[in-house]
Amino acid sequence: MKRGVVITGIGAVTPLGSNIKECWENILNKKTGIRETPSNNTPRPFRYRGIVESFHIPQDIPRKISSQMKFLNRASYLGFSAALEAVETSGIDLQEVEIGRRSLYIGSGDFTMVGYEFMHDAIDDALDKSTGSIDQARLNRASLTKVNPFFLLESLANNAFSFLSSYFQLMGPGTSLASLSPSGSVALELAVRSIRQDYSDMALVVGSGNWITDIPMYELEGLGVLSRCKNGVSSYRPLDRERDGFIPGEGAGAIVLEAEERAKNRGAHIFGRILGTGNSIEFQPGGGFSVSPTVTKRAMEEAISEANITPDDISFISTHGSGTRKGDEAELGSISDLLGKETSVIPVSAFKGYTGHLGAASDIAEVIFSLLSLKDNLAPATLNFHRADHEFAHMDISGEHRSIEAKRFLSVSYGIGGEASAVVVEKL
Repeated sequence: MKRGVVITGIGAVTPLGSNIKECWENILNKKTGIRETPSNNTPRPFRYRGIVESFHIPQDIPRKISSQMKFLNRASYLGFSAALEAVETSGIDLQEVEIGRRSLYIGSGDFTMVGYEFMHDAIDDALDKSTGSIDQARLNRASLTKVNPFFLLESLANNAFSFLSSYFQLMGPGTSLASLSPSGSVALELAVRSIRQDYSDMALVVGSGNWITDIPMYELEGLGVLSRCKNGVSSYRPLDRERDGFIPGEGAGAIVLEAEERAKNRGAHIFGRILGTGNSIEFQPGGGFSVSPTVTKRAMEEAISEANITPDDISFISTHGSGTRKGDEAELGSISDLLGKETSVIPVSAFKGYTGHLGAASDIAEVIFSLLSLKDNLAPATLNFHRADHEFAHMDISGEHRSIEAKRFLSVSYGIGGEASAVVVEKL
């Protein structure tokens, strides 16, 4: 008989706030964390971002690992802060868990896109402003004094994994994933399996991302996925007929999982039980950026099958809701196919309008927000939603919070590259 897996700790650092309480209060009040950054000459799509204004890092970090912190980039710091809150809210005493049965799984996106700020000063020194060309000899000289020699370490996807495993002494199964948006959800699935298959007794799952530095934003613009931001901070409109792309953000989410029997024996507060997970990937000829509806549907079907429920047992669906034309169309199409006759009665929501697109942090953060929706018996509002596409007008999408009898939710994530992931969670 497989072991039950429950969520006992949650933590979040997003543009909505530096902790769970602040984030959830702002969602309940339908406030966005997206802000306009002061700029005179920057095009509109680059002026709007979801920026984290503050986060907590302790001062009493053991000396033997504090030296590692100089190698962490901003997304890793955000992940550390969220992980601290998740462990604290879980109430777990890690010393009571065998060190080799404490797991760590991280979804960290692609840290090769850290912004390349380490080169800015050297490039500025070597730039001939009259011609716009770079003097290579001057660049080489400037790099010796103006480039941080640790820049490569800052870009390693497993750098946060190394630090967090040392800080929390998590020496059981684990890994760090870099598959863009679904990274956190896939990390959650692997963590669930490590506990179900009795390889570990607890697991810390972290998703962290930062898409708001200059280089990532130019790359996203090159892919054609950014909103034109014609309506300012209200421009991010997932699932809406007038959607035109997303607004990037930064943040992190963290979850503590435990074997259900162990959590109950120690009297832990349980936020929810993981019923099922699903993952699917498919090569996309032609380099398309939206995920095939069949891939997303397959991931959802796997999660529902493993949960041993039917689609009509779901209280609401938390979509990926990227806000791109093709992405939302494909996702809503797959959900409509999945639900069939129940399409018009099961609420469908998207959270990204509140935070901006957090990359690898988005799915873990959205699982957490969905957990809080379960607790409050809420079908969460999709911020800035007014009307769906004509072909999805029959779906139950709303721009307002609604009271429902919430028992379980399905959360969906997908990303560039053709991968989709899903999880079903129920309230105890």
